[in-house]
Amino acid sequence: MEGIFITIEGPDGAGKTSVLRELLPRLEDAMTIDIVATREPGGSRIAEEIRELILNPANTEMDVRTEALLYTASRRQHLVEKIKPTLARGALLICDRFVDSSLVYQGAGRGIGIQEVAEMNRFATEGIEPDLTLYLDIEASVGLERINRSKEERQFDRLDQEKLEFHEQVRAAYLTLVEDNQERIILIDAAGSIEEVVTTCFNLIKERFPTRF
Repeated sequence: MEGIFITIEGPDGAGKTSVLRELLPRLEDAMTIDIVATREPGGSRIAEEIRELILNPANTEMDVRTEALLYTASRRQHLVEKIKPTLARGALLICDRFVDSSLVYQGAGRGIGIQEVAEMNRFATEGIEPDLTLYLDIEASVGLERINRSKEERQFDRLDQEKLEFHEQVRAAYLTLVEDNQERIILIDAAGSIEEVVTTCFNLIKERFPTRF
């Protein structure tokens, strides 16, 4: 792949979507290559339809393994339709969530097992991994407070409605991934202002890929 693959990860309430929205125009003004933003679950027509099924709060009877398989199916379709073609033409693709989210939410939070979910995703992604992952870290209780304050302005999905213990397990698993993948995943304190977080993300990308600026 000739392009650059960056992912943004973090617990619910970390501000990933807001940060990405502010970060994109800064990158577009400064970088010398095309930039494509996308998200998971979703990012392509079929993958977005699967997203609606997964996150619909009405689907309370969904089995945890069914959930994990649906995330993986959505990811596979997204990879084929958008991720691989974008990277093949040499662009920068920046994605709101990727495999790390499945490892922590389904593997740890749902108790399926991180290795089991990792194996499922290796099959779906053919081993494709991000070049850089920006992990926005926030305490679970703070993230949930943010979600509850803004739930009239955003989708309040099945995962948002989980109890604090679930979100604490997710964050703990994220921190383990950071420790185990220090070359790829960089921790960013998301408790500060959005301007501070966006500037930190921008500087980290510029430092990692200086020839593309």
